[in-house]
Amino acid sequence: MVKRVLILLSVLGLAACQTQTAEQATVSTKQVPAAMKGVEARQLFGAQENGSRQDPRPLGSYSKGCVAGAVQLPETGPTWQAMRLSRNRNWGYPETVDYIRDLSVKAAAQPGWEGLYIGDISQPRGGPMLSGHRSHQVGLDIDIWMLPPQRLNLSVAERESISSISMRRAKGAYVNDSWTRQHHEILKAAASDPRVARIFVFPGAKVQMCNDEKGDRSWLRKIRPWWGHHYHFHVRLNCPKGAKGCTNQAAPPAGDGCADAEQWVQNILNPPPPDPNAPAPKPRRQLEMADLPGQCIDVLQSQ
Repeated sequence: MVKRVLILLSVLGLAACQTQTAEQATVSTKQVPAAMKGVEARQLFGAQENGSRQDPRPLGSYSKGCVAGAVQLPETGPTWQAMRLSRNRNWGYPETVDYIRDLSVKAAAQPGWEGLYIGDISQPRGGPMLSGHRSHQVGLDIDIWMLPPQRLNLSVAERESISSISMRRAKGAYVNDSWTRQHHEILKAAASDPRVARIFVFPGAKVQMCNDEKGDRSWLRKIRPWWGHHYHFHVRLNCPKGAKGCTNQAAPPAGDGCADAEQWVQNILNPPPPDPNAPAPKPRRQLEMADLPGQCIDVLQSQ
């Protein structure tokens, strides 16, 4: 399938296009080329191996967009390692890479942590992924493993085979014995950074942090309960200041959010009865280029 998409891009003349500035991208045509209509956007973006030669710019929203001028997180750094390199998802907006560097230094200061293992960020040009996430499309989302790194010299093969560890118990209502105060402190440092919009983690972890935090609680507002997220936590950065064309998610509600997290836990422990009148879920339609910002065509065209 990837080969077919690469051939399609060549036929469309995309490989011949030159570098464009961010200003040019904002005024480019939003008309999708006829040959691209009906092609899933994930096939087009999943075929890209490198970032676009454009000024860095997140375009669209976290689950419907792309990223121009993305940079690659180095596979190994002093306090981090990128995992699952075969996915080629260690690309992001430059500020995202800076954030990872900064947080990993703070993580390395915690007992038992050499730094961070970094999961998916985005594809080289963002956009919908061939598998997995609905978000991670604009280079501002980061998955960070819950597994405390004991060493940062893992081979490429080890990074494909090693797995993170789950922190949840009772389907996410509680943390298990693998949860430590260090997890609390790393999440606190992650959420306290003003670049962060929110962090997704399983409900039991949020409730545990609410119970354990005795000092400043303002950072807890950014910690949001969500399904899954017990092998990793998901950091979402705000759109960079002045980044036209980047759409922020609505801000979290006021307050520390602890009561909301407790309700999540109660719903796990005592699931509400199913609504007999609820409509059957519809299959999710895969995004096409017409669903994305027009500038994403320029991102694909840039070489």
